[in-house]
Parts: sequence; structure tokens; C-alpha cells
Amino acid sequence: MKATTNEGAAEGSGSEKAGKYLTFALANEEFGLEILKVREIIGYMEITAVPRTPTYVKGVINLRGQVIPVVDLRAKFGMESTETTEETCIIVVEITQEGQRFNTGIVVDRVQEVLDVAGDDIEESPQFGASVNTDFILGMGKIGNRVKILLDIDRVLAGDGIDKLEESASSPAMTAGA
Repeated sequence: MKATTNEGAAEGSGSEKAGKYLTFALANEEFGLEILKVREIIGYMEITAVPRTPTYVKGVINLRGQVIPVVDLRAKFGMESTETTEETCIIVVEITQEGQRFNTGIVVDRVQEVLDVAGDDIEESPQFGASVNTDFILGMGKIGNRVKILLDIDRVLAGDGIDKLEESASSPAMTAGA
């Protein structure tokens, strides 16, 4: 009988990852994220830059009185930047960092659809060796003859200080000008 480790349990089987995913595109790549993490999808709007943040942090937006940090996923994934279009939008997701929940916006080229992905259609992320970190990938969704990279959005945005940015963005000094 095969021994299981906590690490293997965290990976989970495809059936544990089955469910509804919001799919979106960055360039020619297709991604999905768990629909339960999505709070809303909004059109691209003016983003206020915040000094001394990583290049992939576009800044913050004021969404109905709540200041929300915004991350450019193209920049986060090391992809070439592009001009915004009518299809460019911000997906507001709820992430959990260190036991706290935060709303964060992610800029994507275009939203595609919500898919119900069966566990049998989800494979583990490919192994590229120790030099490539794929911990942020929940799995590879096989949809017809296409593959969509299913993201663990908490891990994609982990360790970026997004939670610190939101705390500072919510401070009275920051919200006064928003």
C-alpha cells in the first residue's frame, strides 16, 4: 500500500478539484480559477499607482468605497505587456493569506466562460524539475482538445505583500484621496 504524505494530500486528486471554473485568457494562453473565489468581474478602469510596489502590482482601485489592490497577471507571469482593449477586464477575487481574506483585482486580457470541469478531466500539473515552481497550478483542465491551466489564485498571489498593500490602502491616509 502506498504511503501518503501531507504534501500529497494537499495536491489532491482530480475529483477533489472538480467544479466550476471561470476561464480567461492572457495572450494565447487559457487559464481557469475556481468560481467560488470570484467576487465580480468589472471593466478595466483607472488604476492609481502605488509607489515602491513590484512591477506586476498595477496599483489600487476604488470599488464602491473599498480600496482594492490590482495585479497585472501578464506581468506576474513574466509575459509581455500589451495595450488594454475593450475586452481587458479586472476579475475581483477573494484570496486567503495567513488566515485573513482579502479582495484583490487581477487584470486579464479577456474573460471567456464558466466551465464545469469533471475530476476525470483534470490532471496534475506537469513536473519541470526542481528549478520550476508549479505550486500555483491546481491542475491542467482538459477541455475538448484544449488545455486550460487551472490556477490556485491564493498561491499565485501569495508572498507578494498584497495583504500589506491592502492594509495600507485601507488606512485613513490612503482612502482619503480615493
